[in-house]
Amino acid sequence: MPSRGAIVDLDGTVYRGDAPIPGARRGIQALRNAAYDLCFFSNNPMQTPAEFADRLAEMDLTVRPDEIESAGTVTVDYLAAEHAADRLFLIGAPGLRTQLTDADLTLTDEPETADVLVASYTRDFEYDDMTDGLRALDAGAAFVGTDPDVTIPTANGVIPGSGAIIRAIAGVAEREPDVIVGKPTDHALSAALATIDAAPENCLIVGDRLDTDIAMGARADIETVLVRTGTTDDDTLATSDLTPDHVLDSLGDIETVL
Repeated sequence: MPSRGAIVDLDGTVYRGDAPIPGARRGIQALRNAAYDLCFFSNNPMQTPAEFADRLAEMDLTVRPDEIESAGTVTVDYLAAEHAADRLFLIGAPGLRTQLTDADLTLTDEPETADVLVASYTRDFEYDDMTDGLRALDAGAAFVGTDPDVTIPTANGVIPGSGAIIRAIAGVAEREPDVIVGKPTDHALSAALATIDAAPENCLIVGDRLDTDIAMGARADIETVLVRTGTTDDDTLATSDLTPDHVLDSLGDIETVL
């Protein structure tokens, strides 16, 4: 029998904030019992795979760091491959800064000297950050975004995500990013498929977002499963150009499509 794999979103699919979504543990176990190789992929760029694994362990969910990819890991890999010797100016959270420095990439605090502007989620985003982003881009920097998620599901409702910050900088600079590397891009898909031992035609993509999880599956002709526990409601689904192969109330129902 060919190897099978599943690319499973985290925020809005496995957990909200610091609490597991009801049924998530059952769904993960069902995938493991069915011998699926798993890649858990979050568009949250702030944490390393080890930190994600620790966070999941606190929810009594056992996931290995080598089963985890994120917008942060894909961004680091992209920058290491395409801009290894360049100076990076980061508008983003400390967790992403740590990942960049741990990869021996060079950061600068002077936007006018940057070869690359890296834009991402940060709770501290303010007017001066938009100004710094404008300065970097006006000076000729490449424009890299970590992920397109405009909002992030939390236990207290949705909050602005990386996409909101990237769009703010793009708006003031009147320039679109040169690349955004998180889901649903080919960069993210390649990283996820490299994590699991299965061909795309033997995989599932499970997530709560049409524009990232389901779109990534659609572009690669991978079977898709939308869960209703995150950002997509029935009204959004009804008016979308994207149609998932399956729609479930939660990850806990995944056994019905295996």
